[in-house]
Amino acid sequence: MPNKKYTKYLFFILLLFTFAIGFSQNQPKFKVVLDAGHGGEDPGAVKNGIKEKDIVLDVVLKIGKILESNKNIEIIYTRKTDVFIGLKERANIANKANANLFISVHCNGVKSTAAKGTETFVMGMSRTDTNLDIAKKENGVIFLEKNYNEKYKGFDPNNPETLLGLKILQEEFLDQSISLASEIEKNFVMHDGRLSRGVKQQPIWVLDATVMPGVLIELGFVSHPDEGKYLDSNKGKEEIATSISKAIVSYKNDFFNAEVSEKNTESNTVISDDNSNPKTVNSSDSENGKSTTTYYKVQISAGRKKIATKPSNFKGLKEISFEKEKKIYKYFYGKETDFNASKKKLEEAKRKGYTSAFIVTFKN
Repeated sequence: MPNKKYTKYLFFILLLFTFAIGFSQNQPKFKVVLDAGHGGEDPGAVKNGIKEKDIVLDVVLKIGKILESNKNIEIIYTRKTDVFIGLKERANIANKANANLFISVHCNGVKSTAAKGTETFVMGMSRTDTNLDIAKKENGVIFLEKNYNEKYKGFDPNNPETLLGLKILQEEFLDQSISLASEIEKNFVMHDGRLSRGVKQQPIWVLDATVMPGVLIELGFVSHPDEGKYLDSNKGKEEIATSISKAIVSYKNDFFNAEVSEKNTESNTVISDDNSNPKTVNSSDSENGKSTTTYYKVQISAGRKKIATKPSNFKGLKEISFEKEKKIYKYFYGKETDFNASKKKLEEAKRKGYTSAFIVTFKN
């Protein structure tokens, strides 16, 4: 299991990045990071002369070309040529860009020639042996990097305890990632006639390190005779790129607000850790004679499903409220005008099992 000091460090780093991402969601352009897996000395899965690194790069460039025709979308590539990029640098590229979405593209490859189909992964804690094998494969590139042990702080992709010990620190983004992954898999089936192996949750390092909604797409198996040929064909790459692009645009329309709306001046929320005073966004409402009372709530979860706010649904916690933002319901515990009182609510929520809970500030 990761040591407590490291886990706490990751948690506070996440809080800082999440604060930044909150503002990035209102940027004029929707930023998408396209990550072609492997590259350079790391070919990825290889079968019959077909290399994963080549297929995914071609697909990513085609996705980028389609999306770049939309003036409201900005594309950032982790690589555009056959070069090796470490996992940490891929995550850094996305985080530094304050991206709204991270898309990592890969292919599968196994000894059996019978396995086929697409699958899309989101960050999660699945314990199935099959998914752990996928995680080891995609995380295994770590060992090709210099000083990997220092860079990844003891993260061992071959150690199930390390994999299973990772926490889902990005709860607010998880549901959005699942929504995108579902749309991608649906498009593969409906538009391309592909076999879908479904949406899966798995502790994959690059998804955990990027602080925005993200997915890792396995386009299919290069080891399957027919599917391998399809993946290596221009027709296959065009169809795949089109299906993924459509899903990204659909996600953008569902979750991204391209301009700072007037709603943001009516209810401003700011994330805070539990060791410092939260920052508050100033509102113009005070100029109009409205109340400028500030109060604090503890956000404990978020998701697409509307849940009755009774204690039995929230581990016995009372004073549960929610707000709907786009298609996401955000659930809060308590409502305090005193920050120290809210810190106590936060501690109570964590004791109940909401380990990634945080304090949110409301003004007006």
